[in-house]
Amino acid sequence: MSASGTPTGAVVTGLGIVAPTGIGVEEHWGAVLAGKSGITRITRFDPSDYPVRLAGEVTGFRSEERVPGRLIPQTDRWTHMALYAAEVALADAGVDPAELPEYEMAVVTASSSGGTEFGQHEMERLYTKGPSWVGAYQSIAWFYAATTGQISIRHGMRGPCGVVCAEQAGGLDAVAQARRLLRSQSRLVVTGGTDGSLCPYGLVAQLSNRLLSEVDDVTRAYLPFDVDASGYVPGEGGAILITERADVARERGVGTGYGVILGYAAGFDQSDRGRPPVLASTIRRALDDARITPDEVDVVFADAIGDPQLDLVEARAITEVFGPRGVPVTAPKTLTGRLYGGGASLDVATALLALRDGVVPHTVGPTRLAPGCDIDLVLGQPRERRMNTALVLARGYGGFTAALVLGRGDRTAS
Repeated sequence: MSASGTPTGAVVTGLGIVAPTGIGVEEHWGAVLAGKSGITRITRFDPSDYPVRLAGEVTGFRSEERVPGRLIPQTDRWTHMALYAAEVALADAGVDPAELPEYEMAVVTASSSGGTEFGQHEMERLYTKGPSWVGAYQSIAWFYAATTGQISIRHGMRGPCGVVCAEQAGGLDAVAQARRLLRSQSRLVVTGGTDGSLCPYGLVAQLSNRLLSEVDDVTRAYLPFDVDASGYVPGEGGAILITERADVARERGVGTGYGVILGYAAGFDQSDRGRPPVLASTIRRALDDARITPDEVDVVFADAIGDPQLDLVEARAITEVFGPRGVPVTAPKTLTGRLYGGGASLDVATALLALRDGVVPHTVGPTRLAPGCDIDLVLGQPRERRMNTALVLARGYGGFTAALVLGRGDRTAS
């Protein structure tokens, strides 16, 4: 609280979504509620020689139509999507950065693979034509912080900027870092993340974790918590969020926007396949940070990796905290694939929309829960219910674990 008694927490006032389910908030949300999948056979290159041939592609995104032309040869597709999403999110929030103090605006994004496709093309030139054909932008376009830097430069945001590299969990970690900055020196933070690693080099790098599904049937490839779970489908895209101090947002007349960031916690598990106590502890600490009890959580957006053992770990952790079938659980990422640096950010955006409209999106794909997965996974159709809080979970390859608690805002659908 500020000295005047005005809440000074972090609220989300703008969203920008570029995802396999759609470009734009309402297009994405409509696809999620309709159970319309964005997963198809890979078209960005010929996947015939690869064991994984399905992915969640962002169709209809042409960089030359969405990003200033001078930036296209300087940056990767992953950054193009984030630049566009940031611009849309700022407009959605009703913010003109030129009117705000430049040192009170910050940027913190999540990144998983960096500019993989850009780097691949430069390596192709190196090995086929020689070093003189490698462009100068190779030194920055592949770098994990490229998106943060480009958003900062484009909008004149000169406050503390950074990037979080924690694979899928990074999207939640970035939002949490934004919340920390809003508690200290910033009034607005652009956060979230995107990913764009659907290229031969990017796919080969992903295959090394042995968690990708090799099933060719779009309807059966990504089945988290299901008896036939065989891994996950990769994807591209993500979401950018505008976060502001609650008092600043209220003074601007936008109230609490899409929602409030109530609590967060992170953990790390160095074992190969995860342990329920680590995730359960992370959930409890996030709830403690939010100052709420488990029975006050209305929905859980699961990490839902699609690996039988890791799914069981997550299901047991959820059950340990909330009880058997104690809270509705959903995993709309089965419509997009796992988006790595963009995945958890998109889940946050989707959770905020769920709170706004009072509806839990269903999980498309799973039909029979695996033994031990005693959770209330919402299947078949969306479930309408008034909700005040949502818990978003994310795990990154290597052991990263994060949990974020969101509260319903006062923004209504436009």
